[in-house]
Amino acid sequence: MNWDRKLGFETRLEAHRGNRVVRCFSERPPNIDEILQSAVTRYADREAAVSDDRRMTFAELGREVDRLASGLQSIGVTAGDRVALLIPTCVEMTISVFALCRIGAIAVPLDTRLIASEVEYMVADSGSVALIYDASLADRIPSPNRTPGVRRRCVLGGDQRGANASSDLRFETLGIGCEAAVPASIDDDDDALLIYTSGTSGRPKGAVVSHLNVVHSVRHYEFAWGLGQDDRSLLAIPASNITGLVAIIVTLMHAGGCVVYMRTFKAAAFLALASRERATHAFMVPAMYKLCLMCPEFERHDLSAWRLGSYGGAIMPTATIDELSRRIPGLQLMNGYGSTETTSPAVMLPKHLTASHNDSIGLPLPCAEICIMGMDGREVAPGETGELWIKGPMVVSRYWNNLEETERAFVGGYWRSGDLCSRDAEGIVRFHDRLKDSINRGGYKIYSAEIENTLMQHPGVQELAVIAKPDLVLGERVHAVVTRRNPEVTEDSLREFCVARMADYKVPESFTLLDEPLPRNSNGKVLKRTLREELFGA
Repeated sequence: MNWDRKLGFETRLEAHRGNRVVRCFSERPPNIDEILQSAVTRYADREAAVSDDRRMTFAELGREVDRLASGLQSIGVTAGDRVALLIPTCVEMTISVFALCRIGAIAVPLDTRLIASEVEYMVADSGSVALIYDASLADRIPSPNRTPGVRRRCVLGGDQRGANASSDLRFETLGIGCEAAVPASIDDDDDALLIYTSGTSGRPKGAVVSHLNVVHSVRHYEFAWGLGQDDRSLLAIPASNITGLVAIIVTLMHAGGCVVYMRTFKAAAFLALASRERATHAFMVPAMYKLCLMCPEFERHDLSAWRLGSYGGAIMPTATIDELSRRIPGLQLMNGYGSTETTSPAVMLPKHLTASHNDSIGLPLPCAEICIMGMDGREVAPGETGELWIKGPMVVSRYWNNLEETERAFVGGYWRSGDLCSRDAEGIVRFHDRLKDSINRGGYKIYSAEIENTLMQHPGVQELAVIAKPDLVLGERVHAVVTRRNPEVTEDSLREFCVARMADYKVPESFTLLDEPLPRNSNGKVLKRTLREELFGA
């Protein structure tokens, strides 16, 4: 089975980064700045952004990018420089990223939920020469002596109280009165973004994302989602991560659609905003969809304009798919798989297969090449489980300042995902587990995702994570951490539910029952490493 061929998406082999030969789209924007320039020309008077109480057309957005690009050049930011961005999910993040791309600098978006020490590490590790931050996050900003490489700081909003405020520049006025920025000469292999991985399994690494990577991801989304100038995408995930930035912001810019920014996801606020702005699209993790369905105010809102619901990061439970289909009949759901290292999409499930293949992540996108590799370095047979390796023009070439991890993760042009998957005879890829999340119980290999998908069907389970519990006899045992909907949910009821639905060795032998949400990173993925350390030690 393959994606239906679409005119305008022809591909060819190209050599990039010296020794990488990858399949690329024959027709594509040359770089990120050209996506903006084209949008401003073609859609000047159309609404491009709704952010807080602010509405901007493409022409207005273009002028703001021009201003900031001029200001950044005036303070000495040049091509190849890194600039850290600690900005919430608002249009100013878009303005900053596109302004940096205009002058050939590299944007380093930082998650606003990072603590001060994490911000300091990433700013220092990236070698950022400047820092743009929101005034509300001033307490996260490292002192100048901790990051001596940062020559200038620029504060957005507020009254400029905060770290080193007396010398901080103002975002709103930077560039006013300056000469027009001189656009950089950009090659598609030039670096555009430095985005730190989520750190679910270890210390974050900086993935170096090129213009070529972003452009191909945008075209992949265009190919699979089919968004256009009449679409309005509600950005409810952080603009600092690869999916928020590329899948929503740059893709909607390319399509001529509008991005509706939401600083922090809350189910009730999301539903109200989606209704008021007539949102046609959103990308969320399955847990966010579930929280919307659980919201008591759900029925009050008109969501009839919402036609496409994209998701990733986890398998959508069948019960959630069925309930969404019943309560929003016009909504089509579409799963996707990607990572920071693949600039988000690599595999997507065509929307007509969502209901019948809800346990699958889909088919490789046109420029993506995948293989399922055994631990012996040999490709496994169809239906067998191995590690998913991904190749293509959207795959980054390296980690920043980290040769050891680069050599470990990138082999022969492929990126090793660390995810256990299989591919059936029709070519559809199924996700089983993270390599580090699979459980070895006395020689029996157990996939935590299988148990999680089963337990999510229990009416009393709101969310859960299955992890390995160390054991001196069997090596590891199955442990489930469950956030329950009500205190009446017991270990015995959950165990009985599993016994009736899976082999005995897969049934969790112990539980931790919670009445609060599980810890998640900015992408919405559960931090299993944090759970393991809290429950069982390092």
